[in-house]
Amino acid sequence: MSMFYLSNLNLFNFLIGFFVLLNLISFLVMLSDKVSSSQLGARRISEGKMFFLAACFGSLGVYVGMFIFHHKTRKGYFLIGIPLLFLENAATLYLIYLLLIK
Repeated sequence: MSMFYLSNLNLFNFLIGFFVLLNLISFLVMLSDKVSSSQLGARRISEGKMFFLAACFGSLGVYVGMFIFHHKTRKGYFLIGIPLLFLENAATLYLIYLLLIK
């Protein structure tokens, strides 16, 4: 019985690590797009890809990147959509926690 508990705890730790990694990547994507936005003719990262990253548990990185780099802060759908995706991400992580640990 305790072996099952440890494997679930390890899985949850893996998921938390995955969450942190995705948010770091999302944060760096926001930085990259901010730098690209100031260069004429540079390739940009689409807003759809940013929302996709946010939906795939990277919303915290996108949100923090928005305000640290002052990027996409005038877009209403970013100001409303990203926090909503963060709530969805947090609720899903909490559900996984309840199913795996408790």
